[in-house]
Amino acid sequence: APDTLPYSIRVLFESSVRNCDGFLVKETDAMNILDWKTKQNHVEVPFCPARVVLQDFTGIPAMVDFAAMREAVRNAGGDPVKVNPACPTDLTVDHSLQIDFSKCAIQNAPNPGGGEQKPLARLSPLKPPLRKPPPCRGHSGCRGSCGAGEAGRSPGPFSAQIENTPILCPFHLQPVPEPETVLKNQEMEFGRNRERLQFFKWSSKVFENVSIIPPETGTAHQVNLEYLSRVVFDVKDFLHPDSVVGTDSHTTMVNGLGILGWGVGGIETEAVMLGMPLTLPLPEVVGCELTGTVSPFATSIDIVLSITKHLRQADVAGKFVEFFGSGVSQLSVADRTTIANMCPEYGAILSFFPVDNVTLKHLKHAGFDKAKLEVTEAYLKAVKLFRNDESSSREPEYSQVVQVSLSSIIPYVSGPKRSQDRVAVNNMKSDFQACLNEKSGVKGFQIAAEKQNDIVPVQYEGNEYKLSHGCVVIAAVISCTNNCNPSVMLAAGLLAKKAVEAGLVVKPYIRTSLSPGSGMVTHYLSSSGVLPYLSKLGFEVVGYGCSTCVGNTAPLPEAIRNAIKQGELIACGVLSGTKNFEGRLCDCVRANYLASPPLVVAYAIAGTVHIDFDTEPLGTGFNGKSIYLRDIWPTRQELHTVEEERVISSMFKELKEKMEKGNKRWNLLEAPESTLFPWDLKSTYIRCPSFFDKLAKEAAPPRAVENAHVLLFLGDSVTTDHISPAGSIARSSAAAKYLTSKGLTPREFNSYGARRGNDAVMTRGTFANIKLLNKFIGKPAPKTIHFPSGQTLDVFEAAELYQKEGIPVIILAGKKYGLGSSRDWAAKGPFLLGVKAVLAESYEKVHRSQLIGIGIAPLQFRPGENPATLGLTGREQFSILFPPDLLPRMTLDIKTSTGKVFSVIALFENNMEITLYKNGGSLNFVARRFL
Repeated sequence: APDTLPYSIRVLFESSVRNCDGFLVKETDAMNILDWKTKQNHVEVPFCPARVVLQDFTGIPAMVDFAAMREAVRNAGGDPVKVNPACPTDLTVDHSLQIDFSKCAIQNAPNPGGGEQKPLARLSPLKPPLRKPPPCRGHSGCRGSCGAGEAGRSPGPFSAQIENTPILCPFHLQPVPEPETVLKNQEMEFGRNRERLQFFKWSSKVFENVSIIPPETGTAHQVNLEYLSRVVFDVKDFLHPDSVVGTDSHTTMVNGLGILGWGVGGIETEAVMLGMPLTLPLPEVVGCELTGTVSPFATSIDIVLSITKHLRQADVAGKFVEFFGSGVSQLSVADRTTIANMCPEYGAILSFFPVDNVTLKHLKHAGFDKAKLEVTEAYLKAVKLFRNDESSSREPEYSQVVQVSLSSIIPYVSGPKRSQDRVAVNNMKSDFQACLNEKSGVKGFQIAAEKQNDIVPVQYEGNEYKLSHGCVVIAAVISCTNNCNPSVMLAAGLLAKKAVEAGLVVKPYIRTSLSPGSGMVTHYLSSSGVLPYLSKLGFEVVGYGCSTCVGNTAPLPEAIRNAIKQGELIACGVLSGTKNFEGRLCDCVRANYLASPPLVVAYAIAGTVHIDFDTEPLGTGFNGKSIYLRDIWPTRQELHTVEEERVISSMFKELKEKMEKGNKRWNLLEAPESTLFPWDLKSTYIRCPSFFDKLAKEAAPPRAVENAHVLLFLGDSVTTDHISPAGSIARSSAAAKYLTSKGLTPREFNSYGARRGNDAVMTRGTFANIKLLNKFIGKPAPKTIHFPSGQTLDVFEAAELYQKEGIPVIILAGKKYGLGSSRDWAAKGPFLLGVKAVLAESYEKVHRSQLIGIGIAPLQFRPGENPATLGLTGREQFSILFPPDLLPRMTLDIKTSTGKVFSVIALFENNMEITLYKNGGSLNFVARRFL
């Protein structure tokens, strides 16, 4: 019954019912999904995603194919205006434009540490500001060079910059003019990619269903994906669930919003754009039951990493994971999307969180209007795709259940000498005491029992302080690789706010610092209003580069250093970074702990790690009241509220404005508006491919392959890396010769990836891998023999000669032909080389379907047979006859020029694949629909 189906399978079922046409999607497919409990892993089912997300490298060949299809349809007498992607297609053009930009940001940030370091990296010359702000006054490390306003401890609000660019003073978060290097860098990138960008802009103007996210939109990629999410589609008052496939590895994060989606290759996304379904084995679904209540001191990172660890141990590879149980509602959407985004870590296809009340609240702050939210909720409840928080609601049945108790997730710190030595926070006091007692080694300091309670008084800034073993002298809040979830930095800020409001202070001799790490974190801290409170406790922004954990810490005050040395104290540093080796932060700081950002602030306030937070106060607040950590630790509810209402809403508001306004360069970029793309014959980036050269209204019956030569004789496990062009273009390659003939120098070759819109380059790169082992050659080389002449040539040159002579070619291969990641050009390239069929012992499943999708016949030797057992040398010519009534897995006879006849299996799995093959592949099949 549908009520017992996992929610993710319900989405597959709805899609199959809505798209059932008796051909691409059959009624039996829908019934198989409905019978998921018994059919899982035993049948393949079609899935028609509601939309596609592309990034620019994979988007270029797909959009070029659509432009070429318009041309072909016009030439065959059809209406080219009708040629559009069959589903909404969102294309983000940020991928190739961001890399140098980010580098520039890091290179131009001043050394944040100060102290006895190498000379400060200088900021590039600044353009004169439009109006000169008052100079900075004496902020440590800045030396007045930033041009920002007063350096008080409370930086004012600013227009948050999401990308990590150096257009804010890294010390005050005040805007400063952009360094010229960044501007030049952007100009260079825009110039280098102008041709591609003009093509994308033309695509967005003339194709229905295509929207382009322009370069420099300047927001985190995941927010882009979230911004594009519909959750429920409303097409002319017809509602259906959102679902997506994308060529980006981050696509799975949308499952945290209740949107079914995962990453696929370029040719699969193009098939979906053409209106073809994806085919997948009906998956097992592992239910991950979250129970219990999260410890108040556990951060989002503790929760995400703990759940990820459980899933990694549960063997969920190649399966769907779906979350249920009373604990799910305790996870914010940020937590959910992070868990969903980490699918590659534990091998699942996707991790699905059905829409619930938490999702709806998030969507409200992400810009969904009230009417859309009401329709979304009503629809999802009507079709049973809404997860009810009430315990009485019936849970689906799953293939297996993995239980995770949120109560068991407790916060840890790592140290005092190695990051792998984890210490539960509630055991910190006793563990540090044990370290004092232990012999010197990986954890111990071997302090004599009579010296363990020593106290050293010290005068600092006119006041006396008492130092002892475990005293904190360095506290650094760093948003580093292990603390990149901005909500954890926000937790530190809210804790600081509550501490200041309660009257707590940090002792002035403690070296405190705040390094946000990225503009996204800065946005969280600034828009939530917590920066002034962090600043009040001494946690001021010191910069964006690597700071405390690489030793870039200003020296401790001399009085403090002397006191530590005099008393031979085990002083401590606490930081939220990644490295904590002994003495790394400072030679007199022997114990270093890695902790979450809020715990760094807590230990700084306490002034010692020798504390039990449960029973001992952090300090004394107003009116002499003892303040415990539990009194100022932000609850998860408080954190979620601030995150959703202040941060998320401002982030999406800003993104919406940027999307609507575009940017100056994109807006000024000229692009044609003609129905057909005006191909530039001189272009080396974008060319009209020849997939549609023989397009006619009716498909011709499959032609016999007569007297074909073998282009390549390959062994086992030939991967898509061997077949498809990737990486840089070798100077001696056929592609390099082509580009040189067009007047380009090797410096201008760029990569195969950047030239995926030029079939002339990509065809020449096919089988150009230097590790290709062709049995005709006997050693790894991208070469083959042209048998009519006996010459050894580049694979492309031999194929070109065969085509000129009107001789078809085939490929002989061993087991597992086409292994590896899906690549569109691993099928397109051989097709354009003139390959009519591949004859192999076995195929990687996805590649086999891609060969059919481009119009190449996948033929398989019968079990136990291969070229060796059949006595084939590959130097023969082969003739293959395809009967008009071709059937799935039909046996065909192949005749060779030596008189040998043997049988092979035509590896078509169903009538749809035969129809596609007879039409010359899916591109031509779809094009004929417009004639």
